[in-house]
Amino acid sequence: MKNNYIFTFILLSASFISAQNVPYQEVDPKAKGILDKVSAKTKAYTTIEAEFAFIMENKQDKSKDSQKGKIWIKGNMYKVDMSKAITYFDGKTMYAYMKDANEVNISDPDPKDDNTLNPAKIFTIYETGYKVRYIAEKFEDTRALHEIELYPKDLKKDFSKIVIKIDKTKNELYSMQRFGKDGSSITVKILSMTPNQTLQDGMFKFDKTKYPKVEIIDLRE
Repeated sequence: MKNNYIFTFILLSASFISAQNVPYQEVDPKAKGILDKVSAKTKAYTTIEAEFAFIMENKQDKSKDSQKGKIWIKGNMYKVDMSKAITYFDGKTMYAYMKDANEVNISDPDPKDDNTLNPAKIFTIYETGYKVRYIAEKFEDTRALHEIELYPKDLKKDFSKIVIKIDKTKNELYSMQRFGKDGSSITVKILSMTPNQTLQDGMFKFDKTKYPKVEIIDLRE
């Protein structure tokens, strides 16, 4: 499901700093230092509420789909509300509610599987399993950004790289783009973010009493 790639997110113009002549390192210290600051700042928040833009493109069939959404994160739990679906994750079980069909798919995702990104873990995804490289400082929407690329060490992943852009001044994720091996790309761009709001644990679990006649499809083994 498209919204499960979320945050999956989150971070183009002229390049000012080139990394082409830097000796190869699996984890670029400069990139890691920047990401560490973002991770530390984010971990200090008790909750995150954010609005985002979601763009899915496929070069093969020249298709493009854009929409906006909202996400709430608390610890390892999250809720993502988009135009066609709402995804709830209570830390163990995922509930993907399809609005038009009035059905919900229930599953227990593999926490080690980052083919489907967990938005609650996006700020620490770089820590294991990736080659990390600083690319350049760039400007977008009049904001100075750091551009960093992540390459999965596991070549069996269905994506080739992740491009992260970080607001240089705020030390916050600005956008994230994941490039699939099938020619598709998924971009998530943060439009606004508000930390430390009071969020009840119950909002991260699907409440079937609020959806009369909902069809429940349990995909758990």
